[in-house]
Amino acid sequence: MMRFLAPLLALLLAGPALALDFHSVAEATVLYDAPSQKAKPLFAIARGTPLELVVTVEGWVKVRDQKGDLAWIEKRLLAEKRTVIVRADRAQVRAQADDKAPLVFDAEKDVVLDLVDSAAAGWAKVRHRDGQLGFVKAAQVWGL
Repeated sequence: MMRFLAPLLALLLAGPALALDFHSVAEATVLYDAPSQKAKPLFAIARGTPLELVVTVEGWVKVRDQKGDLAWIEKRLLAEKRTVIVRADRAQVRAQADDKAPLVFDAEKDVVLDLVDSAAAGWAKVRHRDGQLGFVKAAQVWGL
C-alpha cells in the first residue's frame, strides 16, 4: 500500500510548483530556511522582487527566486502585483511586441519591471519604475 501512496503524495506536492504562480515581495524582508521567524535567516530580498510560489503552509510560502534558490517567506509579505526581473545582460524594451519596433529603453540585468500584461506570443508588456512602457521578450526576463 505504501508503495502506491508515495508516488501519489509526490504528485500532489509537486502540483503547486507546476502552476507557475508568481507574486512580488510587498516590502523588503528576510527569507528563511524554514516556515518560522525562529528559523535560520538566509538572505534579505528587496521590495518588488518576483518570486515563484511553490507551496503554502500556515501563513508561510515556500518560494523560488530567479536563481532557483528555495526559501520561506511570510505570506503577508507577498503582493498580488506581478513583476519580472531582467535575466539577460541587457533586455530591449520595444514600443510593440516586434523585434523591428522602435526601442523604448534598455533594461540591465536584475532590473525589476512591473508586469502590465502577461506574455503573448513570447512577449510581455512591462513598465519601468520611471513610467516608461513597452514590450520585452519573455526569454529576457524571469517571473512569467
